[in-house]
Amino acid sequence: MGLAGKLEVDVELKASGDEFYKIFSNQVHQMPTASSRIQAVDLHEGDWETPGSIKLWKYTIDGKTEVFKERVHFDDKDKCIIMDGVGGHALEKFKKYKVIIQVINKDEGGLVKMTLEYEKHKEADETPSQYLDFGAALIRDIDEHLVKAA
Repeated sequence: MGLAGKLEVDVELKASGDEFYKIFSNQVHQMPTASSRIQAVDLHEGDWETPGSIKLWKYTIDGKTEVFKERVHFDDKDKCIIMDGVGGHALEKFKKYKVIIQVINKDEGGLVKMTLEYEKHKEADETPSQYLDFGAALIRDIDEHLVKAA
């Protein structure tokens, strides 16, 4: 196996795919309200809705507080959010770390396809499976929050 890799997970939504996309694309500052896993999402550069803006996430994973600094890009047509890691704990562990979230509408609810693309520093380093599990749990938290709010 090489240093670069990809992990994927699909999570079914009970809430509308459009509502889910909206919270991730331009209401991300509300994440701490939707999930106790997220302590804060702060704007570092740009604004909440402009592609290329940089945000700093503070979250808890495996009982530890971490940060993730990302540059975000959107594809509204395909309902895709791309978060390129530019700093934080994930980039201490990996040379490259990118999160891709694609939201697919269905007649009832929707589907979120989350992909982690990464590059390890050395072959013996672990894959970011704990981050994939964290992301899937966060998606379920947000979905539950949206269902309750409807």
